[in-house]
Amino acid sequence: MSAQIAFDRVWKNGRIATMQGSGAGVLEDAAIAANGSEIVWVGPSSELPRSTGAVETIDCRDSLVTPGLIDCHTHLVFAGNRAHEFEQRLNGVSYEQIAKAGGGIVSTVRATRAADEEALYRQSEARLKALMREGVTTVEIKSGYGLDVVNEMKSLRVARELGVRNAVSVRTTFLGAHAVPPEYAGRADDYIDLVCGEMMDAVVSAGLADMVDAFCENIGFTVEQTKRVFEAAVQHQLPVKLHAEQLSDQQGAVLAANYKALSADHLEYLDARGIAAMAGAGMVAVLLPGAFYFLREKQHPPIAALRAANVDMAVASDLNPGTSPIASLQANMHIASTVFRLTPVEVLRGVTVNAARALGLADRGVIAAGKRADICVWDLETPAELCYWLGGVVPRQMFVGGAERHG
Repeated sequence: MSAQIAFDRVWKNGRIATMQGSGAGVLEDAAIAANGSEIVWVGPSSELPRSTGAVETIDCRDSLVTPGLIDCHTHLVFAGNRAHEFEQRLNGVSYEQIAKAGGGIVSTVRATRAADEEALYRQSEARLKALMREGVTTVEIKSGYGLDVVNEMKSLRVARELGVRNAVSVRTTFLGAHAVPPEYAGRADDYIDLVCGEMMDAVVSAGLADMVDAFCENIGFTVEQTKRVFEAAVQHQLPVKLHAEQLSDQQGAVLAANYKALSADHLEYLDARGIAAMAGAGMVAVLLPGAFYFLREKQHPPIAALRAANVDMAVASDLNPGTSPIASLQANMHIASTVFRLTPVEVLRGVTVNAARALGLADRGVIAAGKRADICVWDLETPAELCYWLGGVVPRQMFVGGAERHG
């Protein structure tokens, strides 16, 4: 007689990419049993235990089943857009010229500050829903377009509310150290005083941040200024992440490793020292192919060296108005394969188990007993098809914490 356990929903007859082990961990003709929001059993359909109560059964019809996708790096809360700047650049106007004319990130800050909370919510929700339609069940959202106390808190409140109203899991990251706002022009250290003091105090007191990030770059903040942000985060017991080595090698990844950062992101100019530091600290390398593509960059992240050092790689959309206006994690998965030459299995791990690690989440990203029932059922046969198609692939069914959701 088969074992008997408590579960109320079962997915049967699936080709399940569990993401356990070092590959995709595919189980043929397999089943998943969940009780409420938690997976309680995974294995061959023929060995499914009996349930102690009523069960809803979902026939996967030999289709691909994966963990819910995780977009672990976005800036999707902002107002307005920068399409006019995109057109200007195509007509030969440099980014520097646009910035001097009041464009660039300053224009997004201006629009975000001017938007009230509900307007900011409405604009941002459309981008979140685009990600959800493609199977994203967990999304990280950064602040960084307010750059003052009131508007950074407004942005983070909107991010939290997006998760509540859309029944999707949202992790928020305080990115006050994204850029120097106009009122602090020429006074970056004074602005960092504000970020590390009043701004972070207010954000933490309101419970609005799960993590802290900074932009360590020659057009962003220095290593020393970034270190001050990390020290403040440590005081508030918040984990850190870092925009590092996107445009130049600032040794930001080494600094992040010293603080046991969850991840370093971008990494086009990451060197051997940075790779070794990340490997030693167990950090995740978050690759952002959309920004690489949109900016027409030439310097690739050191993929082979990261592989050789056994540094786990995640893939994310970097959805933002200036350098990656791509509201599609799947488009980024495709670019990660075709441009960065990651294998489809590496990419799928990069948007599931490794993306979860980049957010400090141990309860998702794999299909296993004890994990959250974040599950996507696809009309596909193999994981490679998620990278093969450039858009247009949506899950047949998507479940967040065991409950079916629609993007």
